[in-house]
Amino acid sequence: MKSELKIASEVAAALHDGRPVVALESTLITHGLPYPINVQTALAMENAVRESGAVPATVAVLGGQITVGLTVADVERLGSLTSGQVRKCSRRDFAIAVGLKEDAATTVAGTMIVAQAAGISVFATGGIGGVHRGAPFDVSADLIELGRTPVAVVCSGAKSILDLPLTLEVLETQGVPVIGLGIDTLPAFYTRSSGLPIDVRVNSAAEAATIIAASRRLQMQHGILIAVPVPEEDELSSDIAEAAIQQATDEATAQGIHGKLVTPFVLGRVAAITEGEARRANISLLVNNARTGGQIASALAALPV
Repeated sequence: MKSELKIASEVAAALHDGRPVVALESTLITHGLPYPINVQTALAMENAVRESGAVPATVAVLGGQITVGLTVADVERLGSLTSGQVRKCSRRDFAIAVGLKEDAATTVAGTMIVAQAAGISVFATGGIGGVHRGAPFDVSADLIELGRTPVAVVCSGAKSILDLPLTLEVLETQGVPVIGLGIDTLPAFYTRSSGLPIDVRVNSAAEAATIIAASRRLQMQHGILIAVPVPEEDELSSDIAEAAIQQATDEATAQGIHGKLVTPFVLGRVAAITEGEARRANISLLVNNARTGGQIASALAALPV
């Protein structure tokens, strides 16, 4: 894939010089948040990465070209399109999007693939996909990708609309270590803790970076999940979150919504049901994770090769 990438000059220069770079996904722009909040949030994430001393590299497919590092104009154009105009791009979709010269927004799995090809070790996002509630065989491609692509993913756990215990089971099966940054349990996206166990707690970006570096030296061919809780001031009550998720999930079932359409539908309904509280938490954790990703990438770049 590397020969097919168009890498922005700023990103290419940083990679060449060994400076920290953080990959960012683009489905939040096209499928995660409404316009213009999507554009504002994507740019806020890029700014958070810069403030932490790293270079942001938002990933997307633009007219069939796999692009690493979007311009403001690119983000604005993607954000103004409807979700139906942009393919949601995981591993299975790259050949389609490139071959048909489509616009496509990369998922967690898709962004991991491109980040590895570009030589980017750290990727920050909101929440990964997982096992869907009531459908144990509906397993997100994100979990499989984490098992075979050596990129560190900074997130607030899996989206809490999913079955978190089963998601952890699949991650264990895939050999993916789950690291809590400043937390002893898996975050539950909107809320700071699910009460579920993680593999180890670290208390700083520097500690997280040493684990990534060790995985590199050992040539472990799997990802690392670095779980960061939503900032406390923007946390959504677990009772409110769960009630809204259950209502939204029931509505999706009643309307016959399934597959990759479930997550954006449920997230949108949860935001509406909670009168914007869930969306505020979502945006807060996205920006915080981008900042944390930048700190980890900076600490990693400072370690001896």
